[in-house]
Amino acid sequence: MLKINKQDALNYHSQSPAGKIEVVPTKPLSTQLDLALAYSPGVAEPCKEIAADKDAVYKYTAKGNLVGVISNGTAVLGLGNIGPDASKPVMEGKGVLFKKFAGIDCFDIEIDATDPEEFIRIVKSLEPTFGGINLEDIKAPECFRIETALREQMNIPLMHDDQHGTAIISSAALLNGLDIVGKNIGEIKMVVSGAGAAAVSCMRLYVALGLNKENLVVFDKDGIITPARTDLDPLQLQFATTRPITTLEEAMDGADVFVGLSAAKVLPAGFLLKMAADPIVFALANPEPEIGYELATSTRADLIMATGRSDHPNQVNNVLGFPYIFRGALDVRATEINEAMKLAAVKALAELTREPVPEMVNKAYGDNTLAFGRGYLIPKPLDPRLITTISPAVARAAMESGVARLPIEDWHAYEDELRARLGVNQKLMNRITSAARANPKRVVFAEADNYKILKAAQILHDEGIAQPILLGNREKIDAIVRANSLDLEGCTLIDILKEDAKRDEYAAILYEKRQRRGMTLYEGRRLMRERNYYAAMMVETGEADACITGLTKDYGKSIIPSLQVIGTEDGVRRVASMYIIQHKKGPYFFADTTVNINPTAEEMVEIIGLTARAVRFFDAEPRMAVISYSNFGSNPGPLPEKTRRATELAKTRFPELLIDGEMQANVALSPQLLQDHYGFSPLAEKGANTLIFPNVESGNIAYKVLQEIGGAEVIGPVLMGMRKPVHILQLGASVREIVNMAAIAVVDAQQGRKAL
Repeated sequence: MLKINKQDALNYHSQSPAGKIEVVPTKPLSTQLDLALAYSPGVAEPCKEIAADKDAVYKYTAKGNLVGVISNGTAVLGLGNIGPDASKPVMEGKGVLFKKFAGIDCFDIEIDATDPEEFIRIVKSLEPTFGGINLEDIKAPECFRIETALREQMNIPLMHDDQHGTAIISSAALLNGLDIVGKNIGEIKMVVSGAGAAAVSCMRLYVALGLNKENLVVFDKDGIITPARTDLDPLQLQFATTRPITTLEEAMDGADVFVGLSAAKVLPAGFLLKMAADPIVFALANPEPEIGYELATSTRADLIMATGRSDHPNQVNNVLGFPYIFRGALDVRATEINEAMKLAAVKALAELTREPVPEMVNKAYGDNTLAFGRGYLIPKPLDPRLITTISPAVARAAMESGVARLPIEDWHAYEDELRARLGVNQKLMNRITSAARANPKRVVFAEADNYKILKAAQILHDEGIAQPILLGNREKIDAIVRANSLDLEGCTLIDILKEDAKRDEYAAILYEKRQRRGMTLYEGRRLMRERNYYAAMMVETGEADACITGLTKDYGKSIIPSLQVIGTEDGVRRVASMYIIQHKKGPYFFADTTVNINPTAEEMVEIIGLTARAVRFFDAEPRMAVISYSNFGSNPGPLPEKTRRATELAKTRFPELLIDGEMQANVALSPQLLQDHYGFSPLAEKGANTLIFPNVESGNIAYKVLQEIGGAEVIGPVLMGMRKPVHILQLGASVREIVNMAAIAVVDAQQGRKAL
């Protein structure tokens, strides 16, 4: 499991601004007219329109894309009844997931009310505010009454995700598991451990899919569910059995499926031996399942297993469902989330699993063997197809079942709209870090006597992204560790001034490489006392897989050692650098931003080739614009002429590339401007996502302006063209930027050949 440091978690939530969400205006507010339109007197006009037609609220406000995440904190996962105030970080987190995976805005509302009737009244009164309601972390059996009443009384989509999210995801996994072993859901025997909200919802959905209630046996903490029990809700009692069974061991005899939604270690390994051939076990208690994955799979070789954990195959993760279900429901303005919509989500998930897995997903999880089977019953959370598969299925079901008020007519256009809501940028670094975790490599940091580097190393090790090697003075590093309560267990520390034999070995290698470039053995020994040279030589000799440096020195001084020790890859005459600009419109790629001061047209062609390859490394197809202050000859001058020639040469050398120039940056990025004025350009349909700058000044200025005032996250610089993975940080990079660059370096090293 991922190691979480308590102070890191507290710092993450408390750093200014506190919490995880904020309200960002979607309209300009820079002039008096803007303010008058936004509030008084201009706001009166949409108010009057809505008063005349209540549905106009969807046209003039954010209601149609706004979900309320609402809880009273009585059943917070893993924490229990901690109250509404303490549940707020969880509800903010749920809102973040809605935004990240489906582009849905959220307000979290924590209600100080444990009485179901009071809670129902409060939530019902919020209907004018929201397009949908996600109930969260409300204890059973009250949650059943609350959801049922609110669904009856409200005309917007509402779902208690603790119940239905797990039910939908596990149902898809169940259908696929039964298909693999050739069993019919109507004939299987099932045992369920747990009778809370999630368990009841799971069983109801399994029955809707064809499970025979007579073949179902349910246990809770007080024993088997039978009609004789007087301590149960009617929703729980509907699954009572009259079969002569009293213990879990008896129930497991001949069972085809076990579903655990209860507590850790309630299922002894021996009980698995009593199950039928090819048993299916869903041990979904978190963080520790009803039976451990390794124990279960070693007990029964024919077992198919799913858990709620990300470190094992077949993770039943609610994020596969709720963002996309609400997306589809909101987009057709559904009056509810009904059974037909849930079943549609189940079937869409199950069917998606059977399709070939995209290469970007394989890369994200470092597993080229992902394919429908025992270890792949449901899609992975980072699969970009989820939103275009589940949301349309839910929307169709809403229309077919008569609860949609805004039917979709053009489904192709709808899928394009869904993709545009997110852009690839939302998941770009997720895929990179996931891929790094699948096969972490040794990354040497040349400037380890620095708090940021050490903190990044701790994160990289704790998250399993990389195996950090830290070069620096041990006493100084130990002092920083103590002062900041860091934990570097598992990281390798090397004080190079105490490694005389290794320095001499490296010096001899450097001398052999550079002796005809004016270097003496004495000079080689002197240089090996510098950590940038030592780090580069570790990569060159295979004692490290990648190198990160540049935090405390300027770019030029940091890159020279690696160029001298490692050099460029075969066929590359010069390296270049690229920044990734993560913006809500999608990822953009800028090159060259740090290395080549004023490249010739011919040199720009090399930069274009390296950049195109690097963009593909990040699972994007480059649409390249060569940038100038001129549009297709509109202004004369040496710079437009250079960029025009570079474009012509690049088209000849790389005929497969979608590239055009010379053009101004705003034109390159705006499909509308291109279509209105330069419809002949091959970039006119979608605009550019990759900008090639004519010199380092323009590229450097552009990314720094965007970084500081443009509302974009900047990742880089990504160094392209080196023979082995080396990346030079920007001076003063943040801990997060260091972690990102290290993850990129690890994935680059995983390729077995140069990918960047």
